[in-house]
This record gives sequence, structure tokens and C-alpha cells, in this order.
Amino acid sequence: MADRPQDIDDYLALFLSDTPMIDTRAPVEFAKGAFPAAVNLPLMLDDERARVGTCYKEQGQDAAIELGHQLVQGDIKAERVKAWLDFARAHPDGVLYCFRGGLRSQICQQWLREAGCDYPRVTGGYKALRWFLIDQMERICREHPLIVLAGRTGVAKTDLLVQLPQSVDLEGRANHRGSAFGRRVGGQPSQINFENAVAVDLLRCHHRAPNTPILVEDESHLIGRCVLPMPLKEAMERAPLALLEVSLEERVEHTYTNYILRKLAEWSEDQGEEAGFERFAEDLRVSLGRIRKRLGGVRYEEMAHLLEQSLSAHCRGDPKLHRVWIRRLLEDYYDPMYRYQLSKKSDRVVVRGGPEEVFAYLAEHYGIERRPDTPR
Repeated sequence: MADRPQDIDDYLALFLSDTPMIDTRAPVEFAKGAFPAAVNLPLMLDDERARVGTCYKEQGQDAAIELGHQLVQGDIKAERVKAWLDFARAHPDGVLYCFRGGLRSQICQQWLREAGCDYPRVTGGYKALRWFLIDQMERICREHPLIVLAGRTGVAKTDLLVQLPQSVDLEGRANHRGSAFGRRVGGQPSQINFENAVAVDLLRCHHRAPNTPILVEDESHLIGRCVLPMPLKEAMERAPLALLEVSLEERVEHTYTNYILRKLAEWSEDQGEEAGFERFAEDLRVSLGRIRKRLGGVRYEEMAHLLEQSLSAHCRGDPKLHRVWIRRLLEDYYDPMYRYQLSKKSDRVVVRGGPEEVFAYLAEHYGIERRPDTPR
């Protein structure tokens, strides 16, 4: 670590190499937005930062710095320095940053040096890194070709997408499956975290294969509560479509597996078996309620009745009845909506068919092959 530069401004290298980062900002700042490889080890906690900020406004910088040293001294200082040292020893290739690359990161760097560890900081801090990603996303979305993987609900677009190295899993980054029933355990990232993660993924795809299209799944402007960045949304609206098609039976089975079996497993792992089933059942009810107006009163009541029958049977150990309302929902709700949406962009479809047809097209026209570790 001693031979490394003490100030680093090669933002591209930091993101491409997934460099571990110490984010020295307060937890409230970190929660609003950070980077995928960052860990929050703050110089000051939220209340300490607030007191120092008030002091700065009322008495100036020198008094604020003095108060900061009073608040973070003795055992508190030793504990925070130890956390930084532990991180630095575990990640000798890492860096640290504060908001603008200013006083907080300077102090952290100085205290680490006094403890025998020279550790570099990022010039310009979080703000410079964030603006770098925004600029890069805009450039990539403007210049790099995209292909949008489209298809009806339940065709397993994400399953195909993640088999391709030149792809960005937007739903994975949003921790949401994209539909009204797409909520996942653990909640969604902040909007800034979502944007940062997507930008890093795009950046890596772009530099790995500058002339090979990046694949993304067809999404509306919202994935749960995460909003697609405008440059990406506009690029997707211009991009050619690869249309994945499978049978209704396959779609029902895929939806049943993901939205019933796997979702219940996620809730049970998080909450325990009994509480997990209750949360799972309530999640399905709330999800159906989100589309109540679009379904209409009569159809909603029919679906709600089928759902309750399915949950009752599921609670007794038989989940198979869920396939009935899933089929109805696909045929009566999602498919008409999909046909309308596709009618507005059918001129952009360059290939349509099952997974093997789509894989073959991508390989023939762009040299895009499956990841070597994915099953056939």
C-alpha cells in the first residue's frame, strides 16, 4: 500500500476493477446513495455530523473542526480507526472517499497514516464519482448499441438474459420482478443506488466489448419504485427487439415457480415458516389489489376468490391450485396489455422465437454466446 498514490482520480479503473471503497460519509448520506463496492465506515455518525454542520454555520470552519475532534476522540476515535484498518488490511487495493474529497477523507487518511497505514483517497470524492457515472451512462446510452429482450409475462426473459455476459439485469438491480406481483424480500435499493449499479454494469459491458450490443429486458419506466434513468429509457425505445416466445403452459409454470414457490421460500427464509406464509399470502393479496381498477370489479372478485381458494389449499400443503388463477391472469389481463404494447413497436422486432432461436440469432449476428457455466 505504501507505493500507491495517495490521491486517485482514475474513476474508470475504480469501477471496472470493482475496487473496494470506504465511504466515510455519515450513514444518512450513505443511505441516500453509494456505489456497489462501497462500505460505510463513517468518520462521524448522523448526530455528530449534524452538530458539526450547525457549528459551521454559526461559528465558522475552525470552530466546526474543533468540535468534530472533540466528538470523535479517545475510544470513539480508536474504534473508527480500527474499522478502517481492518478494511484496509482485508482490501489492500481499496480506496476511501468522503463527499467532495475534502476534509473528512483527509482526516481519515491522516489517522490511518498515523496508525501505520497509507491508504489512498478518491479525488473529488463521492460527488466526482457520481457525476462520472452519470456522464458515462449518457454517453454509452447514446453511442453503444442495445438490444431489448421482449416477450409476454412469464416467458422467462430474465432467465435467458442472465445467461449472456453482455447484458444488464435491470430487475436484479432493482430487486423487483417488474410486475404488480414483482415485490421481493429485502425491499428495493434507493433510486441513486439503482442508477449507480446500472451505470457500472453498462460501463463494464461497454469496455468488455465496445462494438457488441448490450442486452436489457423490456421494462416500463418503473421497476417497482425504481425509475429507469432517462438516457437508458430513451435508448431502449430506439433499440431493436428480440422477442422471446414460449407456450402458455411454460409461462404458467415459470410464473408459478417464481411467484409462488420461490417467493414463499424467500419469505420463509426471512420470517420463518409460519410468519413467512402469512407475509407471502398478504403480499399476493396486496399485489392483486394493485391492479383492481384495471381488472374491473367483477373480474377482480373472481380472481380474489380463486386466490383465496389457492392460499387455503396451499396452507394445507397443496400449492398446485395457484396455477388456475395464474393462467386466468395471464390470459385475461397481461396478454391483452402485451398485445397492445407490442403493436406500437412491432416494426423493431428483429428475431422472434424460443430461447434457442434467440440464442442462435445473437450468436450468428453479434457473436454473443452463453456464459460457459450456464446449463443448456
